[in-house]
Amino acid sequence: MRIKTVSNRITARLFITIVLLLFSTSLLFAQKDKIQKANFELANKFTTKKIEKMLYDTSVRPKWLENSEMFWYRFKNSSGTHYYLVDPLEKTKKPIFDNDQLAAALSKELKKPFDPNHITIDSLKFVKEMEAVEIIVDSLRYEYNLLTSTLTFIDSVKKKPKKEEWVNFSPDSATIVFAKNHNLYIMATDDPDSVEHQLTTDGERYYSYAADDGDTTKDKRVRARAQWSKDSKKFHLMRWDKRKVGDLWVIDVLNNPRPKLETYKYAMPGEEYVPQYELFVFDREKKGNVKVKADMWKDQGLFVVRWGETSETLYFVRRDRTMHKVDVCTADAETGDIGVLLEERMDTYIEGGPIYLINDDSEIIHWSERDGWGHYYLYDGKGNLKNQITTGNFVCSRRGITKIDTSKRVLYFSASGREKDVDPYYSHYYRVGFDGEGLKLITPENADHSISMSKSNKYFIDNFSRIDQVSKAVLRDYIGNKIMDLETIDISRLEEAGWKMPETFKVKAADGITDLYGVMWKPSDFDPEKKYPIIAHVYPGPQQESVPKGFSPTNRNIGLAQIGFVVIAVGNRGGSPQRSKWYHNYGYGNLRDYGLADKKYAIEQLSDRYSFIDIDRVGIYGHSGGGFMSTAAMLVYPDFFNVAVSSSGNHDNNIYNQGWSEKHHGVKEVKVKKKKDKEESTAEKDTSEVEYETKFEIKVPTNIELAKNLKGHLLLVHGDIDNNVHPGNTIRLVDALIKENKRFDFMIMAGQKHGFGKYNRYFVRALWNYFAEHLLGDYRTNVDMFEDEK
Repeated sequence: MRIKTVSNRITARLFITIVLLLFSTSLLFAQKDKIQKANFELANKFTTKKIEKMLYDTSVRPKWLENSEMFWYRFKNSSGTHYYLVDPLEKTKKPIFDNDQLAAALSKELKKPFDPNHITIDSLKFVKEMEAVEIIVDSLRYEYNLLTSTLTFIDSVKKKPKKEEWVNFSPDSATIVFAKNHNLYIMATDDPDSVEHQLTTDGERYYSYAADDGDTTKDKRVRARAQWSKDSKKFHLMRWDKRKVGDLWVIDVLNNPRPKLETYKYAMPGEEYVPQYELFVFDREKKGNVKVKADMWKDQGLFVVRWGETSETLYFVRRDRTMHKVDVCTADAETGDIGVLLEERMDTYIEGGPIYLINDDSEIIHWSERDGWGHYYLYDGKGNLKNQITTGNFVCSRRGITKIDTSKRVLYFSASGREKDVDPYYSHYYRVGFDGEGLKLITPENADHSISMSKSNKYFIDNFSRIDQVSKAVLRDYIGNKIMDLETIDISRLEEAGWKMPETFKVKAADGITDLYGVMWKPSDFDPEKKYPIIAHVYPGPQQESVPKGFSPTNRNIGLAQIGFVVIAVGNRGGSPQRSKWYHNYGYGNLRDYGLADKKYAIEQLSDRYSFIDIDRVGIYGHSGGGFMSTAAMLVYPDFFNVAVSSSGNHDNNIYNQGWSEKHHGVKEVKVKKKKDKEESTAEKDTSEVEYETKFEIKVPTNIELAKNLKGHLLLVHGDIDNNVHPGNTIRLVDALIKENKRFDFMIMAGQKHGFGKYNRYFVRALWNYFAEHLLGDYRTNVDMFEDEK
């Protein structure tokens, strides 16, 4: 019995050992299956720098001839550099000259070889009734006869002296206005003695008439912010009072021989002291000035200042600090008295637009989102609405007016979202009458368009492309009829290298209703049977989304995808002004979290749609606002996002730019009891009425508040002299993460501002490595960051 019991125990132990061994082996194989080698070799093949070497010209840039409908352009492709002359009337396109003959003539004249396929002409001008061209090659000017193919030397081209930055000429070139020691001066251009006439004496640092209000020089002439009237009689100047605005600092530790402190004025959200705007008009002859009586709201801003047809009237936009109130105003240039032409009022921020004055200021074209979409409106010169020019569920670009034909009363402009079954971010161009009649699409292709119109408004060049379609250029007439094809860009070398087009997709936002549009990059050696981690490149907006629309072969995400990832960029509600006002304002009052649910839901939908996406391995990265968003995603959805690289993030928008944070999150105007000074508070009896003053309050949710939620891998990167998004944004987050005992990675880019400049290549490789390590399990031990490129 004892022997049998011992034997059973041995058998049981052996069985358990075998089971554990098999289990361990299966785990090992499962873990090994999760580890994928990062394909840095393929990624190195498609860096931005290397792709640029395989690209040629990507658009046609016309040079319209004076007093003619003709134009010429230069275009480079795999066969060389070509120069063409196009005549829209004759519908012809022909080489300006024979490259072989010109190369031979240049070689003979300059005593050095020129290749016909590599002729670089610095300047070209038609002369002698189009029978010859003046060209500049190697700083030498020649006349080349197009009939006889003869080259005649004219002269050497002297290098133009560097334009004095302080010089601001009047339109008649008779007077120069400038600043010195923060005050304003004028000087006659033809005065041999350069006598300076001082116009002001109250200028000082941060309350200056100079363009650089932080200038510390005393006797140096610097540029003033002056803008002359067309008749040269007056100029206007905007002056900001920043004396009470708080200082901010960064330290350039790389400065030699000692680290250098940079001090600058920087207003933050909700602060009491923000820049105060003043607008002045100066009279050249009287050498006097008048202050425009623009005061209306506490801490208001003044923008879009421009002269009318004469120097009698100035036009400008006035906006309150909450940005809920906007007035378009006129100012009498002699008295400073103002009049309000039109008002805009909303319960959210109002986007200001340019003021288009037409027909000797008798009419005004104004852009507004008052009906929930960006549209143009026509007013008379006194501010009375004549009619809405455009209408419908689409967005006219705020600064999208290309041409205004006052004789035919036709407007040419860009807009997005009007065409059915077309990505609403694609820019199309239209023409419409001032009365709103005759709206016509003049760039019909399903693509993103950019145009250049002739001076007569009769013809235009249309360059168009998509992220998944190469750029093309065509010539059209003013109503959109195609006259001829000009160019299709050459990507033959890219295709030979194995480069692949990205793909577009459409998903729903987290509300299940709103359409979101995105782009997907895959590795060039993509295998649909494999599983790939997915990485989202993000930027939350609200001024734009990080989703390219036109052909972008050098996009950074191409190289990242080659490592072994599916990389996407997709929009989010609140991200872009190219959609409705509702879409654009979705994040108002929720500046941290508004776009995160859409990003998460988009990835989930793509995972359901494509079996090659591994939903258990999700990365996210972005810069600036994208740095903020990528970290927020890790902290709001810590069980979904696994890895993030966040660079230059504004993780605490309460210490970011006052204007941006207050605009996009919203600032509350409140009335509070005015504090009494010490003498008043100690008085025996106070019978005066209670006084109130205006204050502004704002509190933006931060990433710092969520530091305890971190579960995945987070790399934070920031330039130590970033004077846009202060390094304090990231350092505050670092502090919070340390206090929560979190493991994370932090990299300082020494001597770098908001962009990383010469360190950008290093940063990109660090980003590659971080995702390769934590999404693919590929941990490299090489110390040399670029060892695999050797």
